[in-house]
Amino acid sequence: MRRLIYALALPVVLFAGWWVLSAGSESFYAPPLSDILTAFGDTWTLAALKADVLPSLLRLLAGYLLAALIGIGLGLAIGLNRRLRAVCEPVLEFFRAIPPPVLVPVIMLFAGIGDTMKIIVIVFGCVWPILLNTVEGVRAVDGVVLETARSYGVTGPARITKVILPSAGPQIAAGLRQALSIAIILMVISEMFAASNGLGFTIVQFQRSFAIPEMWSGIILLGLLGFALSLMFRLAEKRALRWYEGLRESQRRAG
Repeated sequence: MRRLIYALALPVVLFAGWWVLSAGSESFYAPPLSDILTAFGDTWTLAALKADVLPSLLRLLAGYLLAALIGIGLGLAIGLNRRLRAVCEPVLEFFRAIPPPVLVPVIMLFAGIGDTMKIIVIVFGCVWPILLNTVEGVRAVDGVVLETARSYGVTGPARITKVILPSAGPQIAAGLRQALSIAIILMVISEMFAASNGLGFTIVQFQRSFAIPEMWSGIILLGLLGFALSLMFRLAEKRALRWYEGLRESQRRAG
């Protein structure tokens, strides 16, 4: 309960400050928060959520999960093989340095303007933090643990699932956490190019039609979605890495 209060304290203070400071605003581009919240209720009905938000979330989920599969799979292979790592490292660094939004026009040439293009953009941006964190996590596995597992006959797939993945789990989770925020950004950016629905598309349409309160309401909704997804990820991470949380807690008490 205390953690929930701490998590909500700053957003509540910021919203309260926004409400007070914007109460007397006469600016067309920065309307009062009360007008924005009224537009929020009028704009984001159940039908609007199904038409625009649900497709965005499905693309986000598809791209994020695909990036996770590719990143963790390749990360395991590269992290376990020194020669493969030496060959792939320059190429990985090259592609990692390319901003994914720059490739949107190129991807559109090959994948069209449908959902496939948007998913590919999300995958391309999200795969690198997952991949690189997985490689580093695998490389950081304690050699004593590996030798102990080998002496007990834990080899092959069992060695990966029972020893390497759990040991590299905290590092992999860090990469997945970084990728989630990138996925939300790329979801919006990809929907700004030749789209017919989606949250990013709708926000741009509001901006082009000078529906400013509605535009701000879309931005607030995007922030709320990001907060909800981050909270869900933290809950899943805490459940998956219970042993790690317990280890940190015991070390904290011992210190």
